[in-house]
Amino acid sequence: MVPLDEADLPAGLVAAPRDRRNRMVLALGEATGHAHVATGDRVSLLCPPDEPDRLYLVIEGYGRLVHEEHGPVSLSPGAYRVVRQREYFPGAIRFVAD
Repeated sequence: MVPLDEADLPAGLVAAPRDRRNRMVLALGEATGHAHVATGDRVSLLCPPDEPDRLYLVIEGYGRLVHEEHGPVSLSPGAYRVVRQREYFPGAIRFVAD
């Protein structure tokens, strides 16, 4: 999560697609199927209309990041860019598998 000024959010963002359980998933674990999910009061997960994997989180109330394998992480009100960690794998750079 990279904090940014709300004025720096790209124009034209729309609500990001939710998963079939209606959750705001920031990252889904390829190995385990576990998910990092945004929850809270007045929390919006947004993306550009043509880039559903480029995510922004706007928290106007309170927010939490929850995951099946660790306790919740509190998020302060504000805007964030969601950045997935990457790792080097011989011959490629890939997203870290959960």
